[in-house]
Amino acid sequence: MKRTLRNLKITLFIFFVALFIGCESKKSSPVLVDSNGRINHLLLVVKNSHWQTKIGDKLREIIGTPVIGMPQEENQFDISRVPPDSFGKMFKASRNVLLVELGKENIFQTKRNVYAKPQQIVKVSGIDETAVIDLLEKNKATLLASFKDFDIENIQKAHRKKSYPKNTFKTLENLGVSMTIPNTFKKVDDTGTFLWLRQHLSGGIAKGDSNSNILVYTVPVPEDKTDLIKTISQIRDTIGKKHLLGRNKNMFMITEKAFTPKVFETRLNGKTIYKTHGKWEVLNDFMAGPFLNYTIENLAHNRWLVIEGFTYAPSVNKRDYMFELEAILKTVQF
Repeated sequence: MKRTLRNLKITLFIFFVALFIGCESKKSSPVLVDSNGRINHLLLVVKNSHWQTKIGDKLREIIGTPVIGMPQEENQFDISRVPPDSFGKMFKASRNVLLVELGKENIFQTKRNVYAKPQQIVKVSGIDETAVIDLLEKNKATLLASFKDFDIENIQKAHRKKSYPKNTFKTLENLGVSMTIPNTFKKVDDTGTFLWLRQHLSGGIAKGDSNSNILVYTVPVPEDKTDLIKTISQIRDTIGKKHLLGRNKNMFMITEKAFTPKVFETRLNGKTIYKTHGKWEVLNDFMAGPFLNYTIENLAHNRWLVIEGFTYAPSVNKRDYMFELEAILKTVQF
């Protein structure tokens, strides 16, 4: 009986200790509110007086940089701006926050989930105006990438909840690749060597026949890669003539002749890729729009894997549609 009572006391003691530790843990880790804000939207926290100086000029230069390849000029971000004394509870729930201030030391800092979740915060603090401007200039690529990569991660996370099973499309299976593709995209063509998916943009201001598209195919590695812009454009035009036909005879998609695409060599999931921003048009028609093309080297098979996203949404901004397509393209796995 005494042993049973002692065991009961020990059990109760352990229970209350665990309960106390759990309560203390909850106190030290407060529950964060859900963040708010659209993709490519940035809350800028800076004093009005600083916004009117060279600090403001540098900020406008960096975050106002146009997106590459758009038919009409579109900025990297939509911006809301508040002074620090207005940065209260409501604004602290913003998803993307850039804090710029004068302080006692020079700081460029990125943090996540400070006031809300998910949240990306970049803080730039300098001892004087010159220091702040230097920090912004030195870290401008990191600043932009912090918010862009964060938004892409959140888009990809949302897509994973409503994506197709990996063995859905035979072209991806045959080419030995997988992608996280939301089921809002519907199959137009899936031959086993060529995949075309389309998402209709029926909501908001992009109505009617507006759509976003994804293409996947391979081509032999060209013998001459000295002029990548010309080579990639010619490949696109050949594929367009074969697969992307217009409404009438002699109408098919080509790379727009009046705009020179921009090609950047980079890396994705361990592979060398040529990332091309450009504009497409339909030959002998009035349809056009932006495209993003990833040409990925597979030297083991002497092939280029091409994955591309393009949008047709006349008379509306296309930045966010192309950004969503980029998030999808970046999920490719080999």
